Amino acid sequence: MLEQYPKDVKLVFKHFPLGNHKFAGPAALSSLAANDQGKFWEFHDLVFANYNKLSSEKIRELAEAAGLDMTRYDRDLKDKVREYTALVQRDFREGQRNGVRGTPSIFVNGRLLKQRSLPGFKAMIEQTISRKK
Repeated sequence: MLEQYPKDVKLVFKHFPLGNHKFAGPAALSSLAANDQGKFWEFHDLVFANYNKLSSEKIRELAEAAGLDMTRYDRDLKDKVREYTALVQRDFREGQRNGVRGTPSIFVNGRLLKQRSLPGFKAMIEQTISRKK
């Protein structure tokens, strides 16, 4: 969709670490450290591919696999933990206010995408674009 509608579509990722997943919170914080190194999506993809294997050790392994500078990663997680935690909590509260119950949840212009397929995505985007015109 980003390629098809480069001037009309912007992707925004929000954190919503589920309480029943012990390592969702640490993974979210680690993704912010990855983001500070320009490697958010590389780390994100590895985390989601390994969501059922996450542990403190696995998150660190994934950070290395994503190509992060591990000295900087460790320093940022220590020095920026309050900043990162505040961002994750803000995203989580926003998700709660908007009715997010699980992940992934997809919104198009503030509206929850119910038909979670490529045609459903395209239809909702085109409907949103046509309303703006």
